Amino acid sequence: MDISNEQSAIRATYFSIIGNTCLALIKGISGFFGNSYALIADAIESTTDIFSSFLVLFGIKYSNKPADENHPYGHGKAEPLITFIVVGFLITSATIIAYESIQNIGTPHALPKSWTLIVLGIIILWKEYSFRRVMSKAIETNSSSLKADAWHHRSDAITSVAAFIGISIALFLGKGYESADDWAALLASFFILYNSYLIFRPALGEIMDEHRYDDLILEIRKVAAEVKGVIDTEKCFIRKAGMKFHVDLHATVNANLSVKEGHDIAHLLKNTLRSKIPQLGHVLIHIEPNE
Repeated sequence: MDISNEQSAIRATYFSIIGNTCLALIKGISGFFGNSYALIADAIESTTDIFSSFLVLFGIKYSNKPADENHPYGHGKAEPLITFIVVGFLITSATIIAYESIQNIGTPHALPKSWTLIVLGIIILWKEYSFRRVMSKAIETNSSSLKADAWHHRSDAITSVAAFIGISIALFLGKGYESADDWAALLASFFILYNSYLIFRPALGEIMDEHRYDDLILEIRKVAAEVKGVIDTEKCFIRKAGMKFHVDLHATVNANLSVKEGHDIAHLLKNTLRSKIPQLGHVLIHIEPNE
């Protein structure tokens, strides 16, 4: 396990927790006093984001526990399972927002306050920055749950953009268009559902050991070709668990080598791969004789 990667992911998660807590309070207060349900809907999403970020934090820490007798490949599969729960939070928040929006569309209410647009503008900029920061850490650490957390920020930014548009329409067109704010919140809920699918799909692939790593396979073959004694590589299977990639690789060597010589080449290949590609976990080398 790469300790630096784990710590980097944990710091990114704490950043999300603190940011979402502050924003949930700001949005809730601004939405209440500014007569904006879209902002209140935003606050609901940020509140669910707080809990989902705590789940991500737990998932990162648990998935990076070292291998033991019952889990010889480590605990990495816990991370996509946590991602499924995070997606559940997203779907729940989208459902609540959609339901409340529909309720409010048919209920007469006052126009939103103009100053809520300033609040939303600041929120949009902050959430886009948060998305980029957390996503960069997710890519750096190969963390699927951290990617889900990053998409929470992007979803939040989208709902804020929708709220900004809805409030602007309501303020510009005036009386009779108060519900534009609520329609914006309803539209945002569909964006959240779509993003939920984008998060769910790769996590499902990870659980099912789906083939999704062509670039990494090319890198593995390139490194293997540089190892003394390796003539070629054949089958290469990769499965992801947490922040690590486990590899099964068939390597071709001279058929006239002794068993010990083939064994030594396999160990050299394994050590070279793990040295030059740090994100690799278990590497199983199968030696094939050339014909």
